[in-house]
Amino acid sequence: MFGAQILLVICASENVSLSAEVTSEKLYSRDVDLQAGQSTVNSYTYRIQNTNFYWQRKNKWTMAEVPTNFDGDNESNLKDVHLSEEETKVKELLQKRKSHKELLEEIKRKGREELAQNREERKTKREEKNMAESDSPDEEDYYIRTLSAMSISLQKPEKVLGTGLVYDELMLKHKNDWDPNFPEKPERISEPFKRCSELHLVERCIRIETQYGTEDMVLLQHTRELLEKVKSTSQMNKQQLQEFSQHYDSVYCNQSSYECALVALGSIIELMEQILKKKITNGLAITRPPGHHSMNDALCGFCIFNNVAIAAKHAVDNLGVKKVLIVDWDVHHGQATQKMFYDDPRVLYFSIHRYEYGNYWPNLRESDYDFIGKDKSLGFNINVPLNQTGMTDKDYLAVFHHVLLPVAYEFCPDLILVSAGYDCAIGCPEGEMMVSPACFGHMTHFLMGLADGRVCVCLEGGYCIKSLSESVALTLKALLRDPCPLLPPQIEPSDSVAETILNVIKVLRPYWSCFHYQDLLEDDSEDLCSFEEVNKLPPRSDVKFDKEENDSKMFPLTYTYPEEVEEVYFLQKKFDPIIDQLIAETALMRPPYRTCIVYDDDMRAHKADSRGHPEDPDRITRIFDKHVELGLLERCLRVQSRHATESELQLIHSSKYVEEMKELPEKTVFDLRKLAWNYNSIYLCQETYNCALLATGSLLNVVHTVLTGQASSGVAVVRPPGHHAECTKCMGFCFFNNVAIAAKYAQDKFGLKRVLILDWDVHHGNGTQHQFYQDNSVLLINLHRYDYGCFYPSSEDGSEEKVGEGEGEGYNVNIAWNHGFMGDAEYVAAFHQIVMPIASQYSPELVLVSAGFDSAIGDPLGGYMISPSGYAHMTHMLSSLANGRVILSLEGGYNLTSISHSMCMCTSVLLGDSCPSLQITKPMDR
Repeated sequence: MFGAQILLVICASENVSLSAEVTSEKLYSRDVDLQAGQSTVNSYTYRIQNTNFYWQRKNKWTMAEVPTNFDGDNESNLKDVHLSEEETKVKELLQKRKSHKELLEEIKRKGREELAQNREERKTKREEKNMAESDSPDEEDYYIRTLSAMSISLQKPEKVLGTGLVYDELMLKHKNDWDPNFPEKPERISEPFKRCSELHLVERCIRIETQYGTEDMVLLQHTRELLEKVKSTSQMNKQQLQEFSQHYDSVYCNQSSYECALVALGSIIELMEQILKKKITNGLAITRPPGHHSMNDALCGFCIFNNVAIAAKHAVDNLGVKKVLIVDWDVHHGQATQKMFYDDPRVLYFSIHRYEYGNYWPNLRESDYDFIGKDKSLGFNINVPLNQTGMTDKDYLAVFHHVLLPVAYEFCPDLILVSAGYDCAIGCPEGEMMVSPACFGHMTHFLMGLADGRVCVCLEGGYCIKSLSESVALTLKALLRDPCPLLPPQIEPSDSVAETILNVIKVLRPYWSCFHYQDLLEDDSEDLCSFEEVNKLPPRSDVKFDKEENDSKMFPLTYTYPEEVEEVYFLQKKFDPIIDQLIAETALMRPPYRTCIVYDDDMRAHKADSRGHPEDPDRITRIFDKHVELGLLERCLRVQSRHATESELQLIHSSKYVEEMKELPEKTVFDLRKLAWNYNSIYLCQETYNCALLATGSLLNVVHTVLTGQASSGVAVVRPPGHHAECTKCMGFCFFNNVAIAAKYAQDKFGLKRVLILDWDVHHGNGTQHQFYQDNSVLLINLHRYDYGCFYPSSEDGSEEKVGEGEGEGYNVNIAWNHGFMGDAEYVAAFHQIVMPIASQYSPELVLVSAGFDSAIGDPLGGYMISPSGYAHMTHMLSSLANGRVILSLEGGYNLTSISHSMCMCTSVLLGDSCPSLQITKPMDR
C-alpha cells in the first residue's frame, strides 16, 4: 500500500497516530483532518478535490482520463478505472468499512456542528457580558472614584456659552481738549471695534449692555479722596482741568472723563459677572480709559480707575471666587495692580513688560523680577522684565511656555483677567516691540485652557491704531474659538529674554513645584548658565529709580516722544507697510465645521481567535458610542470611510510587504497562526488586511477633509493601529503605519512643507521614527515609557539621544520616561518646556497625533496615570498650531472606559469646548 505508507509518514511528522486501516480509509477523503481540524492535506501528494484526482504514479493516469464527476468517496466511480492488486484490496477494505465510516463521519459532522454552535453561543454570551460589564455603573463608578481620589472630576463636556463683547460710543467722549496728538485718544476703541465688525466678529458675540460703576466699586481699591477729586472734574472748566491734570503723571481729564471711567469700570465688572454666572464663557471689553497704572490714591499713566484690580477684588471679596489670575501683557508695568495685591495670595499677578533694567517708564525698582510678593503671597507676584526693545513673537511665547503657563497650571485659577495692552505690538511708538497681531491670538488661546475657559480680556494700552485694531480683532477671534493664525517659523528666543526667564525661575523656584526639577544655580553656576546677569541679583548701580520722595509735583500737559522715535514711527512711518503685509498674509480661515470624524464598524472584523487580547474590536465601538452618548458626534462632520490604495500604502511600505499582506485573506487559520509567529506581538485573521486598508484610507479621508478646508480638525476612530509598523514588516498590533502614510499623503497631494507628528502613545513609535529619521520636512515628537530600553518595543531607538540624522538631525525628539508612573503633571510639564516651544518654532502646517491612550489611568499595558482632562489640555495646546489643523488618529489604549472618555475629551476640545480644570501636582524631579 504505497499510498498508505506515504500518509503514515506524513501523519507521523504531524504527531498523529493512525492505524493502517484508518489511513487507507482516508486515502480518498477530500479533507484529511490531522489535528482537530487545524490542518488539511491539500499539499500532500495524494488529494482528491472536486474534479481533480491527483495520483502521481508512473505513467498510470493523466488528467484527461479523470471523469468530470469523479468522487473519491463513491466507489462506483472506481469501476471504470483499471486497478492494481493493491488498489483492489483498498477498495474491498472500503466496502467492508463503509457503514463504519459513514457512522464516524456522521458523528464527526454532528460534533463539528455542535462545537460551532457552542462556540457561537459562547461568543454571543461573552459579547453580551462584555457589553453589560463595560457599560455597568460599577465600572464607571470605579473609574470616577479613581479620578476623584486624584482631585479630577469627570464631567460631560459643556458647550461654549458664547463670547461677550462690551463696547459703547459713550466712552469716545473722554479726550484731551488741549493736545489733539495725545496718544490715548478715542480712536483707540472705535477703530478696533470697526475692524471686528469688518471681520464679522461682532455679530457672533453676545453684546453686553454697558453699566455704570458705583462708588462702592471704586472704593474697593481707591480712596474716597481720590474718588471725589475725579468726580469733581465733570464740573471743571478747561483751565481747572489742566491744573488738575498737571498733578498726575501722563494724565488728562475733561468733563466727560469721570462718566467714561465709571462706564469702563461698570461694564468690565458686568462682563466678568456674566462669565461667572455662566451666561457667557469669556469676553472682551473694548473700553477706555485704561486702568492698570491707577494707584490707590493717585491717577497715573493715562489711567483713572484701576478697572481690572477693582474687578479682581470684587470677585474674591463678593462673588466667592477663590483664585484669580491677572495677566498683564501691556508693555508698561502695571505697578498699581501689583501694589494692590502684593500681599494677597488669592490673586496671582503676572506682568511681562519693557524694563531696560529700570530705565523705562515707570522707572521703578519694584518692576524687576525679584519683587515676588510678601508674607503668604511670596511667589504670587511675577514680573518678567524685558531689557531690550524689538522683542518678537518668539520671545513672548517663550515667556508663556517656560514661566506663565507652568505657574498658571499649578495655581489653577477660577478666573483670568487680562490687562490687554497692545503697546508691545509692532508699530507702537510707546513699546518699540515687534509682536505680531496674530501672536495675541495665540497667547489668548493658551489662557483659555485654564479656569474652564473663563477669560475676561480688558483693553489697556496700545497706540498704533492699525496694529492695535488688528490685534484686538485677533484676540476676539481666539475668544470665539476660531483657529489661531499660522505664525511663521521662529528662531530661538533672544539671549536677553533667555536671561530674564532664567532669572525669574531662579527666584520663583522655592515657591512653585513646577520649577523644582530645574537645576539650582548654586550647584555650579558657571556650568549651568552662561549669562552673567543670572548669577547675581539686581539692581544695577548705574540706574536711578523713581521714588515718591523724588517724584515731580507738576507734570507736562502735552505728551512728547524722543526724537528718534518721532522720526521712525511718525515721519518715516517705517512699520506701516510691514503691518499691512502682516495683515494681508495672515490667514483668517474658519471652515464650516470645527471637527470631522470617521468611524466604520467594519474595522471590528479584525480580531484575535483567542479570548482576552487587548487589541479588541470593542476599542473603537466604545469610543464611538461615547461620542454619541455625549452629543459630540452630531456636532461633527461625518467623513466617509474608504480603503487605502496600494500606491498610498507604498508611500511608506515596500511593495513586497504590501503583497504579503494582500495574501492574508486567502490563507487558512493554521497558516495565519503560523505566519503571525514570525512577527513581534501580532495576531492575524482573514479580515486583517481589509481592516488595515480601511483604517489607513479612512484617516487619509480625514486629512483630505481638513486640508481642503471643510473642517478645522479631525478625529479618526480607526483600528488596527499603525505607529509600530515598519517599512517591511508589521509589529506591535500594527500593520500599516497610518499616520506616517498620512504625513506623506499630505505632502504629496497638498504640497505641505512642514508636518508635525506628535506621538503620545505609551509605546515608542519606532515605525514612524524610522520613516522620517533623515527628513526635516516632518518633525516627530515621541512621549513614551522607555525604562532605559526595557519597555516595549525594547529598543535604544526610543532614547532621548536619538535626534535624527543628516537633514533630519534635530527633527526627531524622544521624551523618554525612565522612572515611576507618569501622569498629568509630567506630561503637561513636557508640553510646556519641550513640545510647545519646539513645535511653535517649527510652525507646522499640519499636526498629526498618534493618539494612543495607553498612558491613561487604568490601562493594563501602560501603567501610567494620565486623566481625560490631561489629554484635553494637550490637545488644546496643540490646536494653537497649524491654523488649528490638528488630526487625532487612534493608536493604542486598552482600558475601554478610559480610552472612550479620553478620546471624547480630545474631540470636545477640538469642537471648541472649554478644557476641564486640571489640578497639577509637582512633576517628578527625574
